This record gives sequence, C-alpha cells and structure tokens, in this order.
Amino acid sequence: MKTNSFISEQELTEQKQIASALSQEIRARNLKFFVETFGCQMNVRDSETIKGWLSLIGYQEAADKETADLILFNTCCVREHAEKRLMGNIGALKELKDANPGMIIGICGCMMQQQDMAKKLLKRFPHVSLIFGTNVLHRFPEMLRAVLNGERIAVTDRADDAIAEDLPKLRDNERSAFVNIMYGCDNYCSYCIVPYVRGHERSRKPEDIRNEIVSLTDSGITEITLLGQNVNSYGNDGSAGMRFADLLRYVSDVPGLKRIRFMSSHPKDLNEDVMQAIASLGNVCHHVHLPVQSGNNEILKRMNRRYTREHYLSIVSRLRELVPDIEFTTDIIVGFPGETEEAFSDTLSLVEEVGFAAAFTFAYSPRLGTVAARMEDQIPESVKKQRLKALNELQARKTVENNLKYIGHIGEVLVEGCDERGEETMLYGKYQNFKMVYFPGCKELLNRYVTVKVTKANKNSLLGEMIDA
Repeated sequence: MKTNSFISEQELTEQKQIASALSQEIRARNLKFFVETFGCQMNVRDSETIKGWLSLIGYQEAADKETADLILFNTCCVREHAEKRLMGNIGALKELKDANPGMIIGICGCMMQQQDMAKKLLKRFPHVSLIFGTNVLHRFPEMLRAVLNGERIAVTDRADDAIAEDLPKLRDNERSAFVNIMYGCDNYCSYCIVPYVRGHERSRKPEDIRNEIVSLTDSGITEITLLGQNVNSYGNDGSAGMRFADLLRYVSDVPGLKRIRFMSSHPKDLNEDVMQAIASLGNVCHHVHLPVQSGNNEILKRMNRRYTREHYLSIVSRLRELVPDIEFTTDIIVGFPGETEEAFSDTLSLVEEVGFAAAFTFAYSPRLGTVAARMEDQIPESVKKQRLKALNELQARKTVENNLKYIGHIGEVLVEGCDERGEETMLYGKYQNFKMVYFPGCKELLNRYVTVKVTKANKNSLLGEMIDA
C-alpha cells in the first residue's frame, strides 16, 4: 500500500500568515487581479484556489485585463493550439505593462512543468515576473511576496507532489462546484504530456473529500463534479482505503447533495462496481464522459490506451442495460501516427454505433517528450484536417439524432444562466443526464431546479417550456 504525502498544517499556517501580512497594503492600494484559465476542469479548479489566495491577500477581482494590477495565465499544454494562444496573449500585454510598470504578470499551470519552459519564458518575455507549476499552489503567498519585493521567480518543483488540503478558494458558481478527488496520472498514453507535468496519481483521503462536499452543500451548492485525470482509478494504489465506486457511495448521502457528476473516466477502469453505483445511487447523474480516442484496435494499442474497441463497446452496452437514459460524451483524436484510412473508418463506425450525445474532437498534436511525438509515421496536416472535418460532420448528424429523441421529454433542470438578448428571457440548464435545454422564464429562477418539457430539437440544443418551478 502506498502512502501519499501531505502539506503540514504548520506550513499552510505560515503561508496564511504571509497572506495576512500582505493584505493590509494590498487593500489600502485597492489592487485588482485578473486570472485567465486555459484547458481542462482541473485547471479551472486550480484557478479557484489561486483566486482564493489573491482574495485572502487583499486583491479584488477585475472585470478585465486593462483594469488589473496583477494578471495571471493558468496554462494548458495538452495541445499546441493552447500554447500558441498563450504566447499571443503574453506578448500583447507588454503595452499594458509599459503603461503600468507596477503591474505583475504571471504564468502558471501545466505548461510551466515542461522541461526548460519556465526558463525560456522568462528570457523571452521580460515583462513576466512570476512563473510557477501545478504542484506549488500552497506556496502562492511567499512567491507573490518575492515578486512584490522586486524579484523575478520561477518555481516548478517537479518532485513536489504532496497533497495540500484546506487551501482558500474563490468560486464563481453558486449552484455547482468542482471537487478534486485525486491528482496526477499513471496511464502514460503515448500522445499525452499530462503524467509528465501533473505527476503520478495521488488520491485524497475520502474523509477530506466528504468534508469539502459537506461544506459546499452547507453553503447552498447542490451539484458537485468529482475531478481527476482518471477519476475511476481513485484509490487504485490502496492509499485511500477505498475505490471509486466506494467513494461514490460514501459521499452520495451528504444532505442537500442533489447531483453528483464525475470526469474524466478511463475505459480500462470503468468496472462493473462503478456501473452498479451509477445505476443504484439516485443522485449520481446518468452521464459518463468516456474518452475513446480511436475506434481502431491497432491505433488504441499504439496510443497505449489498454482497452480494445470491443471492450469499449461492451461498457457502453452494459451501462445502457443498467441505465436506459444514460448519455455518453467522448474525446476523439484523428490523425494519430500510423492511422490509415481503414483505421479512421473504424473510428467513424464506432461513432455511428455508439451515438454519442456530443464529442470533443481533435487533430493529433505532437507533444515534446511523449512517445508518439517520436513515432516515424506522422500524418500530414492536410489529411488530419480532412479526417477531422469528416468526423465532425458525422458527429453533428448523430447529435441531431440524439436531440430528436427528447421531443416530449419531461425532466428536472438546474437553471444555469439566462439570455436576455432578445425580447424574451431564455433560461438554460441541464437535465440530470447532461442534456442542455433552453426555455422561456425569468432570471429569478437562476440556480433553482425547475421541470421542463422539450418541445423542439435544434442542431446543438433543445428548446422547451417550463411546466413547474
């Protein structure tokens, strides 16, 4: 059994003392921050912690970069597009920095954990003064203090993978919240940089997870999403004393918790016990985000995904048997090294067979340091674009087919937002199984549960009418 390391209460207390010491001056100067987040829900959750620290230190949140005294980019390195966007954003801030020399510009997140990246960015962008990685959020006050004292620093301790509990957080959402249950990844898919930048898998203690959820529901949160790079490998190393299905059962009876979501799932770890938990627990949502990546066994093997097409389809079939109204979403990569036309056709046929509610589709992007980036049979960009277009056209058709079956459906919706651009206020929210529906209503219903009947299906959404608030 593995034992994970945890940040001590003493160390966290010291950081909070630093934050308190900084806060008087920061508040007196009425300084503001702006945090921009790239990438996945894990990054969104990290940004909530960063905002929590900044709030504790005395900063207020700015509406935009132009009015901020501290700008921080929380980065993603999973795909090349995110890196290019970041570089453009940082370069564009030089004029703001020239106009406000006291402004602090920082970069954090996964990209900073890549080899030599922090050093390169400090050299390329002299107006950047703060860089830190994914595993040192608990040290944010001391890093900011150093920058406020005129230093330029980069802290990317790759070996520092202890779990920090009770960090401050500032959430924007009043209805739902992300809750980390584990960090890191041990899968080493051949195309993926995440294990190299997020570290090995570490599971939080179940009692810490439950306590956080209780605190959230006490504050009015009714929907939580359990997060991990691979949530259903929770506790695989024995460090947590339970596995993922056990955790679902352990937290499902928290008073006031109406909905439990989770993402992302790895097919190799979505076992019968997890399926039974989804089917039997009333507040576990009937939606699974289950990345397939490819429908071809040879490509799956080259990706090091450790399941076959047949195994994936058996999971889908079994879950639909247990939970008839379940919906699946997925991730798919086209143009992986060695992908033939026949292999790509296998992906198309799998999409046709499963009928995903939605799919996040990507052209393969080589990541430095991964096995796939060194493979010789790379696919030309033109071919990737053609295949991505064909896949997206197919998924668009399947999404419409999926939507059409909901006409006449009646179910409970958690109201997430409203659109007041037209003459009529349109509310929107999701059914328990993640299907989004738009319907007329008033903004006073935000964050509440209402009953909605679907009256029309559009290409990407459902339209309905409220029959009970």
